[in-house]
This record gives sequence, structure tokens and C-alpha cells, in this order.
Amino acid sequence: MDKIKIEDLEVFAYHGVYPEENENGQNFYINATLYLQTREAGKSDNLTLSVHYGEVCHFMNDFMKQHTFQLIETVAERMAEAVLLQFPLIEVLQLEIRKPSAPIGLPFASVSVEIERAWHTAYIAIGSNMGDKQQYIEQAIEKIKKHPLLNVISVSKLLVTKPYGGVEQEDFLNGAMEIRTLLLPEELLDFLHEIEQQAGRERLIHWGPRTLDLDIIFYDNLVYDSETLTIPHADMHNREFVLIPMNDIAPYKRHAVLGKTVHQMLNELQELSRN
Repeated sequence: MDKIKIEDLEVFAYHGVYPEENENGQNFYINATLYLQTREAGKSDNLTLSVHYGEVCHFMNDFMKQHTFQLIETVAERMAEAVLLQFPLIEVLQLEIRKPSAPIGLPFASVSVEIERAWHTAYIAIGSNMGDKQQYIEQAIEKIKKHPLLNVISVSKLLVTKPYGGVEQEDFLNGAMEIRTLLLPEELLDFLHEIEQQAGRERLIHWGPRTLDLDIIFYDNLVYDSETLTIPHADMHNREFVLIPMNDIAPYKRHAVLGKTVHQMLNELQELSRN
């Protein structure tokens, strides 16, 4: 990926733990590396196809001056989020906030915090088999669209499927969606669980009926395992009700562990069911 670098942008601002830092202010220095695709801008000599680094500098300067935080960790976190939201062509941002006049009381050059934040692509399976199924799904999609750190890229067609897992219950309505997000996987999972709870989801019976089911299927090409989350979804390759809607929006998305595309996994599963 291409990058634009901004080095030692000097900003006088009012951030610090001590009252005198908030009252008197001090100089901060910003180093930023913007990762994006610059090829089309370079070929056409068209600034609108790239990021105006002057505007980025002024944006960061204004952000530093308009806010007051105790920690430069907070300055970096909030600024990175604001820059990525303001300049959507930036896919990854490396940001360093340097504080050469920190009140340490010992000789030093400077202290700094450096972070990297990025947009991520995630795929979410969505389903319901209680009450007004379509309404539950539509409401969930709208809530996802309204989250400031999420962008909905595409939504599959919905399909009616038979229950999975052997529990006798109503048919499901299933779909999938592609989103772009600044949330980390566990943060995204927490938000999806909030939406499920707002829809009255109760986790009483494994593979049982539910008003709303939201599962993270893929998150970039991440392979991840925790007590609460497995990515790619552990059983997705055995679930036609996941693979059919996923095939509608991302047939060539490749499973990071199995090495197969969604389309290949769906064909294999359907072939197996015919035999």
C-alpha cells in the first residue's frame, strides 16, 4: 500500500494531567503516516483521487487545539479515529504524538505515544426465526448503519432456511452483510450482542429459536480465538444458510484457515448433501 508521511507537525495545545499544562499549554509534535492507494491520483495528476495532506495537517492542528485531554494516549486514540472518519481514502493510519516538554523533572528529549489504527472489513451473518423475522433483521441493519464507526457496504438477499442443529422450531430467515469498521473484533461482537439483546434475544437453548442472531463470519483475513469469539466462524463451512447469502455478496472471499473461497465451500457442501 502507498503512503504519505507528515513529520514533526508542530501544534501548541493544552493536554496534560497537571492543571498548569491545561492552563499554560505547550508544544506537541505530530508524526503521521497515511496508508492509501495513490496510483490513480499519480497517473491522472488529480488531487481528488488522493488525500490532501495540507488539509490533514490543518485538521490535526484544529483537533489538538479544540480538545483538552489528560493523556497523550487519549489524544492519539481520538485523533486517529477522527482522521480516519474525516478522510475515508486513508485505509491505515500510523500516528505518533510527541511531547518534548512533559513535566518529568529529569533530562530527556521527549516522550511519545505511537499507535496504528485502520479500517477493517467484516462479514456478518444475520438470522431470525421468531416473531416478525424480517422486521428484526431490518431493524438490526439500520442500527448497524447508524453506528458512527461502521459503514454497511452490501447486504445479501434474504432466504428462508430450515433450522440447524436438531432443535425443533420454526424456519429461519437468513442473510449476510459486508461492513467496514474501525471497531476491533471483540468490540464489534459486544455491539452485535447489544443489538441482539435489544431485540429480546435469549440464549436459553443451544441452536434454539431466537429473535435475532448476529455472527461475525470473517474479519479481514484474521485468524482469532478467544473464550467468546472465533474468526473465521468455526462452523460456517457446514452451514448452507451462511454460505448462500455470503456467496451472494462475497463469493471469492477466501477462508483464512481452509484456503477455500465461499463459492467453493458452498459447492462442496451442496455436492455432499446430494450424495
